[in-house]
Amino acid sequence: MIFGETIAVVPIFVNAGAAVLPTVLAAAASIAMVAFKPRELVRLLGRWPVALGVAAALVVIGLGITVWCLTSASSAHTARRAGLAATVHCDWAKVAQELIAQQQVRQATTATSAGSTRKASPVVSAIEQPVSVPHTEQDLSCGSPATEPSPVKLTPLWRFCPEDTIFLGTPAVVGKGPQAQPVLGAPGCIFATGCQTDLGGYTGLLVCLDSETGRPLWQVAEIKGEPLRPFFSSPAVTADGRYVVVGQGLHEDRDCSLLCFDAATGQLRWAVKTPLHVESSPAVFGDLAVVGAGAVEGRDGKPSGDPGYCLAVRISDGKELWRQPVNDPESSPAIDENGIVYIGSGFNGSAVVAIRSQSDEQLRAKNLERILWRTSVAQPIPGPITLAGEVVIAGGGNSDLVHSNRNARGLAVALDRRTGAILWQTQFDDAVLGGIACGNDMLFCPVRTGDVAALALKDGRVLWRTRISGNAPVLGGCVRAGSRVYAVSNDGYLAVLDSRNGHMLEKTYLNDQAKPGTGLTLATPRVAGRRVVVGSETGGLRCLLESGGIE
Repeated sequence: MIFGETIAVVPIFVNAGAAVLPTVLAAAASIAMVAFKPRELVRLLGRWPVALGVAAALVVIGLGITVWCLTSASSAHTARRAGLAATVHCDWAKVAQELIAQQQVRQATTATSAGSTRKASPVVSAIEQPVSVPHTEQDLSCGSPATEPSPVKLTPLWRFCPEDTIFLGTPAVVGKGPQAQPVLGAPGCIFATGCQTDLGGYTGLLVCLDSETGRPLWQVAEIKGEPLRPFFSSPAVTADGRYVVVGQGLHEDRDCSLLCFDAATGQLRWAVKTPLHVESSPAVFGDLAVVGAGAVEGRDGKPSGDPGYCLAVRISDGKELWRQPVNDPESSPAIDENGIVYIGSGFNGSAVVAIRSQSDEQLRAKNLERILWRTSVAQPIPGPITLAGEVVIAGGGNSDLVHSNRNARGLAVALDRRTGAILWQTQFDDAVLGGIACGNDMLFCPVRTGDVAALALKDGRVLWRTRISGNAPVLGGCVRAGSRVYAVSNDGYLAVLDSRNGHMLEKTYLNDQAKPGTGLTLATPRVAGRRVVVGSETGGLRCLLESGGIE
């Protein structure tokens, strides 16, 4: 996917001499750029205080007359903007609804935990009783019962909405729950990543939230004074609850890292640098984290530099264990019980690859190659991999998250997990870019045409198709919980569908009503008990609760 914006700052001078105008313009542009980027401003002030002071003085002299002439108009404009900001960011009805819902949760929690003592820190409590988390962005199990919670009649519980922050990834939820599933409860916490708009681009935000209230327990936006790179990758939490692993970078970014943070404090433990970006979400298998480092393509569509590779790192100490070349592995991998890694090869690759995760020494001792199999398919595979028993499920196509190809094609493909043999392929009119969910011998595919399509796991037959929001693409992954399917359209609607027939049960708008966004609602929802946690483009990270349904 491709992000980018250009903002020009053009000061207007009155009666400025032609000889000094270029100098003043250059100084004004430089000062304006860092002024709108607070983190950059702080960093530069520490390095060159005198030079910046001189440049600022030149700008003040050159703009003095203009500022004086425009003072009254500027004051009126500022007042109007303040009024608009109050209208946009202070929806007191929504605030009241969220406070009421939070109070209901607290009352229910108190009633069910009478006689017990709650620990002081939600983070410590959650980490003391960790649960396993799925290897990729969606639940990989096809055997979960249809009676598991599948919330409907969703109402707002809380919203975490830092200014100018887009939540593109899937949150990781840690807490107590039946069958050791990662559900929201008390105590518990949520780890989420965001992209914060900055002049000319994006920076990154990693946050840990209290699952009951959405209150930040810790936030990380910079390391050693340098802003984090933006996040498309979703965070993964280790099974013992101690570490959070996540990749950095958007599609045009270079020199990004795979990062590991302490889950209790947000302190960085290690960073493994790549010359590329890591939009892939990590798969965690014991002490191993595996992720794809994707290529940066030039205007000709070919990689400008390293074409990409699959990266394996030991979580406990950050040691890089191996790199396996794979063309453009933007896909989020899955790992089976034998430690075999399955990942998609995207543009200039168009394949699904199975990779042994043992060390180089172990493979040499057994005279084994790292690649178990590699199967070429008709289209690039940039989407997350799903495991359904002995079957590997992947989606792909020749479009990306921002642009639809002029001759768009898409597919879902099933492969034999042991041999890589193609079992069936189902074609679509555009790409399948998000994760494919599985349940009750059915698959649920998000299609860029705007549909969710249900397929038979056995042979790929289309069982039903449902349009979510007109022609708005469905770019994030589908999630199946119980008898229902959850999917998000890129214009900001969370849909709940009946998994048996595709009937639309309800839709919830996620973006800020006053700021509808530009089609960058790409997150996969996380269904956790009777709640749904999902990111949006302008509405922040939202937690929705089933009406009357307190766990």
